[in-house]
Amino acid sequence: MEVIKNSLGQSHDIIRSIVKKGDSAIDATAGNGNDTAFLAELVGEAGMVYSFDIQSEALQKTAALLDKRGLSERATLIRDGHQNMDRYVSGDVKAVMFNLGYLPGGDHSIGTRAETTIQAVENGMGLIAVGGIISVVVYYGGDSGFDEKEAFMRYIQEIDYRRFKVMKTEFVNQPNCPPILVCIERLK
Repeated sequence: MEVIKNSLGQSHDIIRSIVKKGDSAIDATAGNGNDTAFLAELVGEAGMVYSFDIQSEALQKTAALLDKRGLSERATLIRDGHQNMDRYVSGDVKAVMFNLGYLPGGDHSIGTRAETTIQAVENGMGLIAVGGIISVVVYYGGDSGFDEKEAFMRYIQEIDYRRFKVMKTEFVNQPNCPPILVCIERLK
């Protein structure tokens, strides 16, 4: 058993410690639906997950996974960019999850971009409750994601430390650009 989990596993542990039954949460990058299903289990029947993606294929995969697990009633799937989440969601959200990059197994030319990701994180910071968290797993390497990673890393250094606590965790001895976890906690 590995004690130190990968970035996504660390993200799930942190989110699991915060999100409770009846809460609202956002999966800003639906992808294959795994984080939407994870959040739907945490919020329970009385909660709601809002799941965003610009690709119909991603939302279809997410819907199929939710249906298979009996979680469809706990999630609202939205075909729109995550930068527009504040148009669909209001109130105190406990968690917003991002996995940057492209749809696993999908078209590498369709993926998250720095300008929309940064806008989405800013919108998420306006939606999360005190004590709520935004988790961002930054995937980069191969043929994409380097510009987004660099811009996002510059951006998080400027977040107001009086209102938000920002943590970055990365593996320093792993090959091939391992994902980086960034967590943003709302303090007040």
